[in-house]
Amino acid sequence: MEMQRPFMRWLLLSISALALFSVLFFGWVTLQNRESTLAIRPIAQNVSVPDGFSIWHHLDANGIHFKSITPLNDTLLIKFDSSSQSAAAKAVLDRTLPQGYIIALQDDEGQASAWLVRLRDSTHRFG
Repeated sequence: MEMQRPFMRWLLLSISALALFSVLFFGWVTLQNRESTLAIRPIAQNVSVPDGFSIWHHLDANGIHFKSITPLNDTLLIKFDSSSQSAAAKAVLDRTLPQGYIIALQDDEGQASAWLVRLRDSTHRFG
């Protein structure tokens, strides 16, 4: 009976330590894998958005991998797995696209708190 108590304590401590390590590890991995998005917009209204195939060609020729290219209104959104990929893509697209386009990093985290911006910019004031 006395032999089982230290073993049970050791087993319980080991399982608890493994669970804590797993939670911390998956939390760290989740924080490290942040998606990044580049937005390409024309400067003037009479300039059209570049087509996704030409963007794909420029990125593929330079070995830059992306998740998706999506047109949205007058903007072309390019999603990447990491911010380092989007920074490399921005450098390539700044070099290869003709003048007349704005290439900027889009804040993906800001979309979750967009309702706060709408409340703050409201002309109605409470109180």
